[in-house]
Amino acid sequence: MKPIVIITIAFFFLISGFSLVERLGVNGGDVPIGFPAVLHPEDNQPTYKRWALGKKLFFDPIMSDDGMISCASCHAPEKAFSDDVSLSLGVRGFVGTQNAPSLTNVAYNPYFTRAGGVPTLEMQILVPIQEHNEFGSNIIEIAERMSIDSSYVQMSREAYDREPDAFVITRALACFERSLISGNSRYDQYEFQGKKSALNSIEIKGKELFFSERSQCSSCHSGFNFTDYSFQNNGLYEQYADSGRFRFTGVEADRDLFKVPSLRNIGFTAPYMHDGSIETLEEVIEHYSEGLSEHRHRAAQLKPFHFNKTEKKSLLAFLKTLDDHSFISDERFHNN
Repeated sequence: MKPIVIITIAFFFLISGFSLVERLGVNGGDVPIGFPAVLHPEDNQPTYKRWALGKKLFFDPIMSDDGMISCASCHAPEKAFSDDVSLSLGVRGFVGTQNAPSLTNVAYNPYFTRAGGVPTLEMQILVPIQEHNEFGSNIIEIAERMSIDSSYVQMSREAYDREPDAFVITRALACFERSLISGNSRYDQYEFQGKKSALNSIEIKGKELFFSERSQCSSCHSGFNFTDYSFQNNGLYEQYADSGRFRFTGVEADRDLFKVPSLRNIGFTAPYMHDGSIETLEEVIEHYSEGLSEHRHRAAQLKPFHFNKTEKKSLLAFLKTLDDHSFISDERFHNN
């Protein structure tokens, strides 16, 4: 056998044997410094073929009833898998009910939706599919549309050893979304990678303010992912149109509480808050510094911190160091 043929065959078996971790360098054992390993369900261990199928579905409007909306329509890679409008548009122009959250590091979420009513990422995928103002679709119908596409049939068989169905759709999309790991911001370079030149003096001052008892930012936005995943009221309004976690639990103490979001890539994900009502990070800082509303369920630790202009500038500068430009430009996560 000619050497070039031997090399080609060897290379084929080499790459076909690579796990998703080895092929992508994310989504499991090979995670950023300071991050825990990603946990995967027993029935959805990551492979490259499952990831590739999930990626294809993520960018395909086959998911929506009118064939016009995909997951990426509201979770764009260049926006850290979020949207740049307060409320995204779904099928036939229907307006969403909450601001589309970033999918940055969604693999680490212990529960899903802003009310925390869904326990797994696989189950969460059913929510936008059936919501009439999002995909307005049916997972059975999506599977039927996939079944007349030979590429989807082949990919489903190779990934999960079965024809396109609800199991394949939810598992493949979850597999792709769990790979959206972001941990190479300038903050990460400074804090975990030993690059002390990554932050300047203003940003370091902002970091000190962020983690201070005076601001209490880190009382909720803590840990490697800048969230403790708790449910809090942040004094946005005195009266809320959306009752938040109460809609899921029916417990009065949960009224107007929402899951604390991660601050990673926050510079890419404007507008802010559960309803997208605050346009800029400057306005977010102003809200916590001066503008907290009196609400009976407002988090006890939240009190106006009354920063001066220089302190607000420093805090803003620090928040922008949480942006991971390598993540939003990573071609593996774009539609190519």
